[in-house]
Amino acid sequence: TWTWRSLPTCSCAPSPWSSCRSPSRCPPASPTTAAASSAGSSRTAGPPARPPCSRSPTLTSPRTTPSSSSSSPSTSSLSSPVHELGTPLTRMLEEERLRSALGDLEETPFKVTALKSMRSCMAGDVAMQIIFVASGGVEAVGRVMAQALAESGAGGDFSAFTVCEEAAAVLAALPLSDEASVGLVLAPECLRPVMALLQRGSAEARLHAMDILTKISSAGAGDHWTAGIDVDDVLKSLLELLSDEVSARLSSRALDVLLDVVERSPSGRAKAVEVGAVHVLVELLVVDADDRHVAERILLLLKRLCKCPEGRLAFAEHDLSVAAVARTMLRVSDLATQLAVKVLWLVSMVAQSEKVLEDMVLTGAVAKLLGLLHVESAPSTKQKTVRMVRIHGVFWRQYPCFPTDLKDYLRLLD
Repeated sequence: TWTWRSLPTCSCAPSPWSSCRSPSRCPPASPTTAAASSAGSSRTAGPPARPPCSRSPTLTSPRTTPSSSSSSPSTSSLSSPVHELGTPLTRMLEEERLRSALGDLEETPFKVTALKSMRSCMAGDVAMQIIFVASGGVEAVGRVMAQALAESGAGGDFSAFTVCEEAAAVLAALPLSDEASVGLVLAPECLRPVMALLQRGSAEARLHAMDILTKISSAGAGDHWTAGIDVDDVLKSLLELLSDEVSARLSSRALDVLLDVVERSPSGRAKAVEVGAVHVLVELLVVDADDRHVAERILLLLKRLCKCPEGRLAFAEHDLSVAAVARTMLRVSDLATQLAVKVLWLVSMVAQSEKVLEDMVLTGAVAKLLGLLHVESAPSTKQKTVRMVRIHGVFWRQYPCFPTDLKDYLRLLD
C-alpha cells in the first residue's frame, strides 16, 4: 500500500524544510505550529525558497506495518518452548483418542468409521500399534469380528460383514511379530472370522486375511502355532482360495501358509489330502507350470503329501498328475526337476502302481527320465532316475508307443 509522506506544515510542501507553494489553498496553520515555525526561522536561516512546481506530490515506498510483520512468525517464535511442546501434546491427544475409540468400539453404531479411524491412526506408527495391543485392541477387534460374523450369518446383513472386513484390515496393519500378539489373534473368536473372510470376503478382505495368516506363520509362536487352531478349517480356506485364483499374490501367499501348516502340523499331511489338496495342487500345476516360483512350491507340497499313503493314492487316482509333474522336468528349473523326480520316485517306487507306470510312458515322463541321464544333475537325482529306469524298464518296453532307440538304451542299462 502506498502512503503519502507526512509533512510538518502542510501537504503541499515537497520537503520538511521548504515553504508552502500554494498558500491560498492551504489551511491556516495553528498558533502552536506558527510559533514553532517562527522560532525556528529566527534561530537558523532556512534554504532559499523553491519556485512552485506543477507536479503532484511524490509517493514513497510502502512501509512495513506492525500488522504485516506480526502475521509471519519469526524463527525465534517457532523454536520457543511453547511450539516444541505442540508435538508431544498432539501425541498424547492421539493416544487418548485411540484408547477412547477402543472403549466405545463395541457400543458405537458407527463401527466401520471407528475402525477406519484406528487403521489410519496406526498406519506406519509403531508406537501407536504397541499402545493399541497393550490397550486390549486385538481382543476388542476380535469380539467385534465375531459379533459381526454372527449377525451376517444369522440375517444375511451385508453391513455387518463389512464391519468384519474392516476389522480384519485393522489387524492386518499390526506387525504380529511377537508371541503375545500371535496368541491373541489365534483365539477362536478372532481366527474364525479370518477364515470366513478367506472363503467369501472381497478381494481386499481376502488379502488382509492372508496377510494376517502370513504374519502368524512367519512369527511361528514357537514351532507349534498350528496346535491351537482348527487345521481343517485353515486348510479348506486356503485350498478354496487357491481354487478361486483370485490373484497371483493371494495364491503365492496361500502356498506359503499351506507349506507351513503341512510341515508343522503332525496330522497336517493326512488332513490336507483328505480335504482335496492333491487335486487342487495338480490342477494349479497344469495352469501355472511355467511360473518357476509357483511350480517349485507346488512340487514341494506334492512331495510332502506323497510321503503319506493317502497322498500317493490321491496322486495316482488323478488323471493329470503324472503329466503335470513330468512337464516341469528339464523345463522350469533345476530345483523343479529334482522335486519332480522325487515325486515320481515316491509314487512309482515306494508304492508301485501300474496306472502310474502306464501314465509315465504315455505322458513322456520316461523319455524325460532317460534324457536326464545325459545331462548334468544332482547325484541323488541321477541315482533315483537310474534306479527307476532299471526296475521299471521291463514294464515300459512292452508298450508299442515306447521308442525303439530307448529300448536299446534300456538294454544297455540292464
